[in-house]
Amino acid sequence: MSAIRNHRPPALAATWLATRALMLWLLAHDRLAPLGRGGVSREVGHLYFHWYGVLSRGAFPAGDRLWQYPPGAGPVLLAPGLLPWLTYFTAFVACTLAADAVIAVALTRAGMRSGRSARGAWLWVLGLPLLLHIPLARYDVQVTAFAVVSLLALSRRPRVSGAFAAMGALVKVWPALALIGTPRGRTTREVWTSAAVTAAALLAVLAAVFSGSFDFLRQQSGRGVQIESLGGTVLGFARHAGWPGTARYQYGAMEFVGPYTGAVAACSLALTVGAFALVLLWRVRARRWTTATPYDAALTAVLLFTVTSRVISPQYMVWLLGLAAVCLTSRHTTQRPVAALIVAATAVSSVVYPMLYGDVVRSTWTGCLLMLLRNGLLATAAGVSFVRLWRSGLPAAAPHRAAPAGRERSTHRIPAGLRTRQ
Repeated sequence: MSAIRNHRPPALAATWLATRALMLWLLAHDRLAPLGRGGVSREVGHLYFHWYGVLSRGAFPAGDRLWQYPPGAGPVLLAPGLLPWLTYFTAFVACTLAADAVIAVALTRAGMRSGRSARGAWLWVLGLPLLLHIPLARYDVQVTAFAVVSLLALSRRPRVSGAFAAMGALVKVWPALALIGTPRGRTTREVWTSAAVTAAALLAVLAAVFSGSFDFLRQQSGRGVQIESLGGTVLGFARHAGWPGTARYQYGAMEFVGPYTGAVAACSLALTVGAFALVLLWRVRARRWTTATPYDAALTAVLLFTVTSRVISPQYMVWLLGLAAVCLTSRHTTQRPVAALIVAATAVSSVVYPMLYGDVVRSTWTGCLLMLLRNGLLATAAGVSFVRLWRSGLPAAAPHRAAPAGRERSTHRIPAGLRTRQ
C-alpha cells in the first residue's frame, strides 16, 4: 500500500503539468472563434488591469458598476505586482497557477493520510481543464484555494481553518459557507471565533489602507438575472413563447431585461434564503458527524447557493470542483454521485461558454437546451447532495434481532433513547 502511495504524487505532478500546459496553450490561442475570440483573456488584460491601477492608488473602484467584490479582492488583484518583471496579464496567470498548484498539493497530501483517498486530487487535476482556459483568466482558483485549505486544516488546526475561511470570504463571500459543517462543541467555537477575529482584523486594515471599501454592496444589489442562471434558463425558454425581453451586457455579465425580470430575480433571492434555511435546519437536526461531514456540508451549502443565485458564471464551477475534490479525499463522504454530476455539468459549461455562447445569448433552441442540461445537472446535484447529507446526519438505526419462532415481530417503534444497546 505504501508503494502505491509513493507513486501517486509523481503521476499527479506529471498530469498536472501536462494539463496546465494545455490550458496555457488554449489561453495563448484565445482569439480563435471556438475559444471566445479573446473574450476570456480580455477581462484580465483590460478590466483587472484597470482595477489594479485604481487599487495601486489606495482606493477601491468606487462608483464602478462592475466592481461587485468584497474588499479582500483588492489584495488578490494587486498580487501580480509582486512579479514586476512580468506583464500584469502574465503575472496574474502565474499567480493563478501557483494557487492551482497549492490546491493540488494540499489534496494530494490529504489523500495520502491513513483512511483517505487520492480521488480528490485526481478530480481536481483532471476536472479543472474541462473549463478550458477560463480558470487561468479569473481569480476563482485563488478563492477556492482558501476554502480547500480551510477545510483540510479543520481536523488538525481549527484556528487556521477559521482564518483561511475568513480570508476567502473577504475575497468572495462563499468560502464562509465552508464552516457550516464544523463539529459541534469546542471545534466550532475555535473555528468560528478565529474566523470572526480574522475577518474583523483584515476589514479594519483594508478600510484603513483603501477608501471605498464597502462600495461593492451598492453595485451588487443592482444585479439582475444573468442568462446562465436558473431563472435565466426559464426566461430563455419564455422568449420562444413570446416573452419580449432581450439580453443586455450590464454589471459585468449578459443579463435579461424586460417584463418580469425583477420578479424572477426576487424569486432567486427567496430561493437562496430558503436554501440557507434548509442548511441551518440540517445543522440543528443532525445527530451524526463523520470526518467527511464538514466537507459534505460545505459542498451542499455552496451548491444550493450557486443553483439559486441570480448569476451562475462558468467560473463558479471552479468552486464546486474544489469542494467536490475535498469530499473525495475522505472515504466516508456521501457526495460521490454529486461529484460525478458536477464533473458532467463542468464539461457542459465549457460548451456553453465560450464555444456556443452566441446561441445562449440569442436564446436559440440549442442555447436553451444547453442551459437546461447544465442547470438541470446542477439542480439535480444540489438535491442529491442535500438529501444524502440529511440522511447521513440521522441517528444510526439499531440492527433488528430475529423474532422468536412462532411469534410475530412487533411493528411498534421503540424510542431511540430506550433501545437496548446491541
